[in-house]
Amino acid sequence: MRYQSTRDKAKKVSASQAILQGISAEGGLFVPEKLPELSAQRLEKMVEQDYIQRAQGILADFLPDFSPEEIAGCLQNAYGSGSFPGAKIAPLSRLGQDAYLLELWHGPTCAFKDMALQLLPQLMAVSAKKSGGKEEIVILVATSGDTGKAALEGFRDVPGIRIVVFYPQEGVSPLQKLQMATQEGDNVFVAAIQGNFDDAQTGVKRLFTDRETLEKLRERNRTFSSANSINWGRLLPQIVYYVSAYCDLVKEEQIALGDPVNICVPTGNFGNILAAYYAKRMGLPVKKLICASNRNNVLADFIATGTYDRNRPFYATTSPSMDILVSSNLERLLFSLMEEDDAEVKDLMHRLETEGRYTVSPQVLSRLQADFAGGFCDEAQTADCIRRVFSLYSYLCDPHTAVAVSVYERYRAETGDDTKTILVSTASPFPSRTARLCASWRRGSTASRT
Repeated sequence: MRYQSTRDKAKKVSASQAILQGISAEGGLFVPEKLPELSAQRLEKMVEQDYIQRAQGILADFLPDFSPEEIAGCLQNAYGSGSFPGAKIAPLSRLGQDAYLLELWHGPTCAFKDMALQLLPQLMAVSAKKSGGKEEIVILVATSGDTGKAALEGFRDVPGIRIVVFYPQEGVSPLQKLQMATQEGDNVFVAAIQGNFDDAQTGVKRLFTDRETLEKLRERNRTFSSANSINWGRLLPQIVYYVSAYCDLVKEEQIALGDPVNICVPTGNFGNILAAYYAKRMGLPVKKLICASNRNNVLADFIATGTYDRNRPFYATTSPSMDILVSSNLERLLFSLMEEDDAEVKDLMHRLETEGRYTVSPQVLSRLQADFAGGFCDEAQTADCIRRVFSLYSYLCDPHTAVAVSVYERYRAETGDDTKTILVSTASPFPSRTARLCASWRRGSTASRT
């Protein structure tokens, strides 16, 4: 398997090169030339496997230049070293009769980004050895909250790698800011910017293609890479947990093998739901992908109309990791929906940068709506959903997860679609309380120990 750029598919690289580079030289994103197949027979075997075993098989399909031993070592270091305590790495919690919350926040930073960012440094370290180069890798990250801390923790003190995280000064939660500002490690750097996440993301992407900056890096024997979801090494681990969740539902006899499910994802940068789309294209029985947005509803509008327009007010919400108006990973979806027309994708991305908007053809919109449904909820609806879910099910969900639950409920009411649905829970509702308890414990509080 080789990887090609969404803006110049003539450029082909290996899996390890795609992971090391992060982004193609002309600004395109790497995608696999073809997707492996998830047959019913293969899924049946996976039902009896644990999470790491399922991941081993899926990663092997996408990483042909990695040996089985290298993949196993990466997975063990990421998931088997105590970073994910508990019996299951990505457990499901039932919410009513037909909905299941996929809890992706049991890692070290209490956010779903741990699922990928505990593994990416392992993949990158192996990729660096394969390249034969002796350059120091400088990871650039733009974050709207949870990516920053997860990336800093994942790459902390990894030999031959430095990481720089940029975050909007007023665009992350107090806890996320503290998590990043107090990160340990000799190779980590954090910088706040004036602006929002889109400003940070745009600045980082420009650095990747700025010739003067790249020349200065070469003079210092360094090279850029990314830990954002523009890096294929971030997306690949996310495909795994959708496949694993489906297998868990079969194993727990909630569905029969082959039964379709819906997947509802709260998303801003589109990477998490894109991984579910790839899983569906591979053969996972998925009926509908439900894209849940907060008040910054640029994705919901795009799915409804075919017009992507970032020329709108930006809102700081209680779900800050979704406060995004430029969804980078949508480029990969467009490349697929446009039947790999790299010239058209490049043109659309140019329009987005210069005009702030673009519109896809009716044919592309039809393909988009065949797979995706979109919805959004405002702040009042988010808060009401948290209250209602706790009242009904004694389950406390965080604001990002509440966005998904609220959009799912409205989708089901409007469409009558009662297909069993996996709702992605992206962050723990407890980290702020946990942080206070830990701080109090360190100060020697008897009450907090109790």
